[in-house]
Amino acid sequence: MIIFIHMKVLPFTIPKPTQDALILQVDRGVTFYSSLHSHEEIQISYIVSGEGTLFTGDSVMPYQKGEIIVLGSYQPHVFRSDTQQPTPSHMWSVFFTETSFGDSFFQTEELKSLRRFFTKATNGFIVKRPSKKLVFIFDALMKAKKLDRFIRFMELLQGIQNASYESLSDLPSERRYSDTDASRMRAVMEFTSENFRRKIQLQEVADRAAMTKNAFCKYFKKRTRKSYVAFLNEIRIAEAVRLLTTRSDMSIAEVAENSGFQNLSNFNRIFKLRKNCTPKQYRQNLPL
Repeated sequence: MIIFIHMKVLPFTIPKPTQDALILQVDRGVTFYSSLHSHEEIQISYIVSGEGTLFTGDSVMPYQKGEIIVLGSYQPHVFRSDTQQPTPSHMWSVFFTETSFGDSFFQTEELKSLRRFFTKATNGFIVKRPSKKLVFIFDALMKAKKLDRFIRFMELLQGIQNASYESLSDLPSERRYSDTDASRMRAVMEFTSENFRRKIQLQEVADRAAMTKNAFCKYFKKRTRKSYVAFLNEIRIAEAVRLLTTRSDMSIAEVAENSGFQNLSNFNRIFKLRKNCTPKQYRQNLPL
């Protein structure tokens, strides 16, 4: 087993051991790798500690301790850790492809039942509250060697496949980014994730993409199927959800302000459109 600690994954490249079919990785530090990137391997990650925002090319979602996240092959993504939190970011990950064990291994009759996992993984998904058994299997996989590692991995796939989940993206795989697009979108997302708490002028973002304002608006919508303003609101709502979940000491007005909304009524309206409930109702319905 090879475990990479603090591995800096270069965009679009995962370091591959010469013989191991599975790549196991441990990330521990103030932040996870924070640049938009993608790779051939499917990625399954368990958030041991830490929280932040996950960008998956066309959508935004908060992540927190205890969640299992599955990212599809070549799905653009970036974990933006909340560096204000006192606990460090800590994540276990396993990387593999559909051909890690041979070209037709997952096509055999005995493993046909796992096809649902690969279908769901295409656009990525998140298991919000995995069972204790599933977390135990993941932990055992990270510690296992040779045959035991393979057995635990198969148990993990089956367990994740059968767990309740939330899809991460609606962007079809054929519309994902080229290297050129990824570089441009990476600049846009990094700028947005660092500045969403303040008022952002559209020209500022267009400048990061080295485009005129009109050209950028068309470019962004063509590649994400949504306007930049809608995307910006997704980031702000994702931050609001995180704050509502983790900061009970904050009022709704403070959550709105710290999420980048200049107006409380506008925050309530957009939040309800996205979450089908008001911020107050969302907080009241959180599990104890």
